[in-house]
Amino acid sequence: MISDTSTLGAPALRIAVFAEASARLPGQEPSGRDPLRAATYRLTSRTGGEYLFVGVCGTGARAPERLPDIALGPGDICFYDADHPPLLEFPERCRLKVFLVPREAMGLEERDVRRVTAAPVARASRLGSLLSPFLSELADSAVSARPLVAEMLTRNAVNLLATLATEQLGREAGGPPGGRSPLVARILRFIDEHLADADLSPEVIAGAHHISVRYLHKLFQDEGATVGRWIQRRRLEECRRDLELGVRGRRTIASVAGRWGFLSATHFSRVFRAAYGMSPSEWRDSMGRMGRGGRTLAR
Repeated sequence: MISDTSTLGAPALRIAVFAEASARLPGQEPSGRDPLRAATYRLTSRTGGEYLFVGVCGTGARAPERLPDIALGPGDICFYDADHPPLLEFPERCRLKVFLVPREAMGLEERDVRRVTAAPVARASRLGSLLSPFLSELADSAVSARPLVAEMLTRNAVNLLATLATEQLGREAGGPPGGRSPLVARILRFIDEHLADADLSPEVIAGAHHISVRYLHKLFQDEGATVGRWIQRRRLEECRRDLELGVRGRRTIASVAGRWGFLSATHFSRVFRAAYGMSPSEWRDSMGRMGRGGRTLAR
């Protein structure tokens, strides 16, 4: 039986608190099918207490084949596909706290959902010990929180859940050293797609991926760079390419700089020289001379 439900902020975060165990977690009802028969796996526990669940909504994925059952302990955090909720086999004296979050708000691809559902976060783990108490308290206080406080809590909760999902994906993938997580790959694509935006900043990037600015900087630290330097380096690469390709059209230095998000031609010239050892005009002129000589620059 649900004792409380609430919807907070945007993206919408729905929270459901069950005062006792039910047969099934909340989610999308299977069309024309018995929901208990439609479930493809079970979450089980033999111990009473409090359990935390994160239902990922709008996955767009087909129902998977039968999956192995997953055993949980009190305080564990378990992701599940809210489009295909699992069955529960829990003692009656349990308290279930469920967070329903859109897949896009968590920065997850469709293929990521099954991977995070197979990797519960133990209460005793490093992340579990930090997030389990916070999520539990949030579920209890969400209903009575003032609107501004609720919005702040929602943003923090979604950021933390996205971070948790990303950490689980990275751990589960077990990729080669230096391999990028799905979240980092999406962030780098986003930067490339928005290089021309002069207001591209860590705050804009973090907000678009529903993570904190602090966590964004941590991701880039693992890449051996800073966010600002990565953006500047990619902008300079595009400017250099445009100057090379635009030799015949004699595109101005200022227009090239402005096209890729540099507001000041003077600043652009300074950082270009620092990166490549010559000014933008010297680079453009050298490309023109090489073109007239019938040669191309090795890149």
